[in-house]
Amino acid sequence: NFQTSSTEPGLLPGETVVREGKAAILFPSANEVFYNPVQEFNRDLTCAVITEFAREQLAQRGVRILIPGEKDRVVVRLSKEKNGNVDQETSEQPENEQQMEEEGDKKEFITASVGERCEQGLRVLEGLAASGLRSVRFALELPGLKSITANDYSAKAAALIARNAQHNNVSHILQASQRDASMVMYEARGRKERYDVIDLDPYGSPSPFLDAAVQAVSEGGLLCITCTDMAVMAGNSGETCYSKYGSVSIKSKYCHEMALRIILHSLDQRAAVYQRYIEPLLSVSVDFYIRVFVRVKTGQAVVKNSASKQALLYNCVGCGAFHLQRMGKKMSQVSSCYSAATGPPVGPSCEHCGQRHQLGGPIWAEPIHDITFVQKVLGAVSGNPTRFRTSKRIEGVLSMVTEELQDIPLYYVLDHLSSTVHCNTPSMLQFRSALLHAGYRVSLSHACKNAVKSDAPAEVLWDIIRCWEKSNPVKRERLSETSPAHRILSKEPTLQACFEIREDANPQSRKRHLTRFQENPQANWGPKARAKAGWVILLMFISKIFQLILKG
Repeated sequence: NFQTSSTEPGLLPGETVVREGKAAILFPSANEVFYNPVQEFNRDLTCAVITEFAREQLAQRGVRILIPGEKDRVVVRLSKEKNGNVDQETSEQPENEQQMEEEGDKKEFITASVGERCEQGLRVLEGLAASGLRSVRFALELPGLKSITANDYSAKAAALIARNAQHNNVSHILQASQRDASMVMYEARGRKERYDVIDLDPYGSPSPFLDAAVQAVSEGGLLCITCTDMAVMAGNSGETCYSKYGSVSIKSKYCHEMALRIILHSLDQRAAVYQRYIEPLLSVSVDFYIRVFVRVKTGQAVVKNSASKQALLYNCVGCGAFHLQRMGKKMSQVSSCYSAATGPPVGPSCEHCGQRHQLGGPIWAEPIHDITFVQKVLGAVSGNPTRFRTSKRIEGVLSMVTEELQDIPLYYVLDHLSSTVHCNTPSMLQFRSALLHAGYRVSLSHACKNAVKSDAPAEVLWDIIRCWEKSNPVKRERLSETSPAHRILSKEPTLQACFEIREDANPQSRKRHLTRFQENPQANWGPKARAKAGWVILLMFISKIFQLILKG
């Protein structure tokens, strides 16, 4: 997908040039860790999100941004049927731009173009910039920016950032910085020094930087956070997850959405210390990492709601049924009256299969996306598909996000439900139709291919599986009496499931054959190894020479 060149003028020995988006970045070829082509989707999506954030923020400052290739913008709107699925799309002008049109006679508006410094524009910080690729792309592709600070603790990385800024002629917007990222942010806590956008894409966990980040972002500003330590967040090391994020992760089929809710919990908890709170705009689990985009605002009264937004999680180790236990309870939506939550929501053993429960969390239990904002991003990308190389995938992922049930945390996986009772698996359309016939809402999830996100309780899901098993029987004599399968199937269903296919069981993203889930783009496509210092590479080279000498 990307282009490389080693023949451009001005290159040092061993350097190569990688082209992504509008940027041409110098890379030391001896250290491939600086560039991971799979992350192009991450960078494209970030550019798309910051563009819409800038459009909203700068409209309030009297600035209109111009995007190359953008004509009439399409805003994807949801038209919901009773089941909550997407039904149609409409086009209309965004409210903030419409307001600017109406006020046009009263006030003159400034126009901000790509590559120009805008005095009323956004101040951006990339805390862990490495080669500076992301920041250079911001400078070349995002209008309405006042300044970009591309920081890295490594002296070599900072020097490379400065060279790349000069190579791409964006030094008037982009400044290289060689400092500890946390100190850069801590020193920007003053209201006038805060950044409008802070982007943190570390190698591994962002947890050491979150406390500084929630203080250094401006009022209503945007935090863009990547976590690549998915083994920890997906349950392989719950105690390590707790030490980093204040939440115990557990191994489960819904682990990728749980990881999103863990980082949102951690951000909200750290912001609350400073009387601030988060509003998630978009949270995605893709490839080998998760990425969240959140607004940070200040308000003591709203911060009091924080406990009621978090929940503990009870997960059955036998059948995978789960229950959420809110950490706090708001007594009234009108007055600020709170009490301790009551519980637990489960007994000593699972009511479905008799197995024990694991305890996980706390996790963020509120919606993880702002659908109105996501629709704006989706509309802009759909209306200008040549802007990003990964536009089709962005459109597919965001379309699925708009289809998700926003008020339902986590999901079940259809394959796991059927394998628990050792029967064959109904098609996704059949299972979704059965839930819709029973009067429940259902959606897919962008985080998992076979996810079933529904407001139906676990008892209803197992009833549907029991009904399916009756026409696709398993050999009961082979089941242990203490197994989850035996205990679940020994109960008669109280619900008579109907598996007749419904038209509304097929979501729009599937009907339109959008690129919803990425196939492995290349061999060994996961997170790259840590950067190796120059002397390590030299020692490896010398060792190889000695091996060849000994063999010869």
